[in-house]
Amino acid sequence: MSKSNTSDRRRGFAAATVIWQLTQVFWVGGLWMLHFGLLPALGKVGLAPLLIEDIGSLMASLLVAFAAFCAGVQVMVLVQAQGLSSLWQDMRGQLLLMAMLACVAYFAVRVGLPEELRWQLFCYLVLGITGLLLVMQPVPGRARRARH
Repeated sequence: MSKSNTSDRRRGFAAATVIWQLTQVFWVGGLWMLHFGLLPALGKVGLAPLLIEDIGSLMASLLVAFAAFCAGVQVMVLVQAQGLSSLWQDMRGQLLLMAMLACVAYFAVRVGLPEELRWQLFCYLVLGITGLLLVMQPVPGRARRARH
C-alpha cells in the first residue's frame, strides 16, 4: 500500500470520527439539556408554567427531528466504517435503529394521538436512554483500529 493511500485512509477515519462525535454530542446532549437545563432554567426565571410547557413541546419536537437526522448521519458513518451488516450485528447499529424507531414513534403518537402526552414522553425517554447507551460505545473508526 502506498504512503498516500494510507494517509488518505487515516484522514477518512479521522473525519468519520469527528462527524460521529459531533452528531452524537448535538443530538444526545440536546435531548438531555432541554429537560435538565433549559426547562428548569425557564422555570427559575419565572415564566408561566403553560408557556414553559409550550416551549418544551415545541423544542422537544425539533430536537427529536434533529436527533433523527443525526442518527441517520451516524448510520451512514457506521455503514461506511464497518459495512451494512453492522446495522444488525453491532450494538451501535442496533442502538441507532432503536433511536430512529423512537423518533418515528414519537411523531406517530404526536400526530395520531396528540392528547397522549405520556406516550410522547415515553418515546422521548427511550430516545434519550438509547443516546446515552450509544455514547458509551466506541467510535466506529477507533474500534476497528483497536482490533488490528
